[in-house]
Amino acid sequence: MIIAWGANIHGNNIHLWPMVEQARRNGARLVVIDPYKTRTAALADWHIAIRPGTDVALALGMMHVILREGLEDRAYIAEMTHGFERLAERAREYTPERVAEWTGLSAAEIEALAREYATTRPAAIRLNYGMQRCDNGGAATRAIAMLPALTGAWKYRGGGGWLSTSGAFQWNKRELERMDLALDSPIGRPARVVNMSLLGKALNAEAGDVGVLSGGPAVKALFVYNSNPGAVAPNHNAVKKGLARENLFTVVHDLFFNDTTDYADYVLPATTFLEHDDIQGAYGHYFVQKSNKAIEPLGESRQNVRLFGELAQRMGFTEQCFRDTEEQMIRQALAIGLDGQSKNKGMEHISVEDLEEKGHIPLGFYRDPEGRPFMPYTEGDLPTPSGKVEFYSEALAAAGQDGLPGYVAPAESRWTEAAKQYPLELLGRKADNYMNSTFANLEGHRKMEARTTQRLEMHPEDAKARGIADGDAVRVWNDRGEIRLTALVDGAVPRGVVAARLDWAKLSEGGVNINALTSERLTDIGAAPTFYSVLVEVGKSRD
Repeated sequence: MIIAWGANIHGNNIHLWPMVEQARRNGARLVVIDPYKTRTAALADWHIAIRPGTDVALALGMMHVILREGLEDRAYIAEMTHGFERLAERAREYTPERVAEWTGLSAAEIEALAREYATTRPAAIRLNYGMQRCDNGGAATRAIAMLPALTGAWKYRGGGGWLSTSGAFQWNKRELERMDLALDSPIGRPARVVNMSLLGKALNAEAGDVGVLSGGPAVKALFVYNSNPGAVAPNHNAVKKGLARENLFTVVHDLFFNDTTDYADYVLPATTFLEHDDIQGAYGHYFVQKSNKAIEPLGESRQNVRLFGELAQRMGFTEQCFRDTEEQMIRQALAIGLDGQSKNKGMEHISVEDLEEKGHIPLGFYRDPEGRPFMPYTEGDLPTPSGKVEFYSEALAAAGQDGLPGYVAPAESRWTEAAKQYPLELLGRKADNYMNSTFANLEGHRKMEARTTQRLEMHPEDAKARGIADGDAVRVWNDRGEIRLTALVDGAVPRGVVAARLDWAKLSEGGVNINALTSERLTDIGAAPTFYSVLVEVGKSRD
């Protein structure tokens, strides 16, 4: 059994899809849990169209059924987990009937999902970032990640759960980040960090703002690289206002003239990955990879390493690190010792020469000399305070948060007071054929997105209640802003939910995109954006 939970594998994780199909040919079932009928959901054996922001309730409801029917793995729980009794007490509150009211599913569906998951071997959950971007995204991710430990799914090859494997790559960040330079500088401390999800507030805040600016000076300069905040940052209208300040010095290093370059004092051309050497980890496997430059940088384009190194030298910095080449930085990332081998944990068998020859080399724990398969979370100490999978977290409790996951309705959801004015839950969706917002300007990619670009997808009953027909011009609004789109009444979303794709603002009507409606409210854990906890109202456009 494969559960794609908030994961559009066929759209955004396409290199995994052949393996999913192979598993299905071998008898596996694919279940997709997503409010939106994604490409993956359309191809699934079972699409569970959950309401936005209710994932934690569904996970706890599944736990309730698993524990009620004795489907948990008591041996695994005793050996590898911490806080089970507390979790069991919490799960008792989440009956299928109660969870059904929140999620929009039936109690029978919740019970069937829990039973199938707990009794299928192996059972794997592929998480992605969808459910994380709600007010309760941290609790949801924790609860879902507990399911494989409750059922002992980790004991079966191919079972368990997966969001990203990136944390397995123990790069030598000390040499790459050089925090010592900041500590040795006149300010004697690390530079202030401003959460990018609060960029609109940060660019418009006055000096001394205790919140977003930590009481420091106002932001007077902005250097943008590897991002397009003019399109992707929440509360788009506030971001635009900040970027338009006359007293903000802005430099943008990018491939294209995007929404952010329109506000730049200087635009610097960037290279593609084809124009420089690099080393990579991964989010979907355990191989260190070396990518070699295919062509020389075009025109005046510069890669990040050269750009920042030359800029530092012209500013008078004399440290050797600003003269390091890509090859030197690759060696630093690998912590290559005098013997030519890496000193990083899990990479001790890797040398630059071997990487050049082979292209990719597995991490140490993934290449057992006796040929045994990699079976994570089945033995030994885990990297948690208790050394086990933590159902209950004393660390979170000590930080003033709930040590157990629990369902709290997002501030903007159908269960809150705000829904009286704005009754529809909005999903600001990622396009299948762009790389986040990159390539949205290319005609070939736009053609592939033509069906949903500049469209608002609606449930037929929500459209009918507002006198809206397929193809009508509509206005979508809340207290933060409004956008104009064309209605697409296709049933791709449940009743009470609408969806629209992220696009460049400059390519959208009125020069604003979907983020004109999103807020700068942050998630419960991790201070991430809440792109999927947004309420709006929709009306037929009279213009």
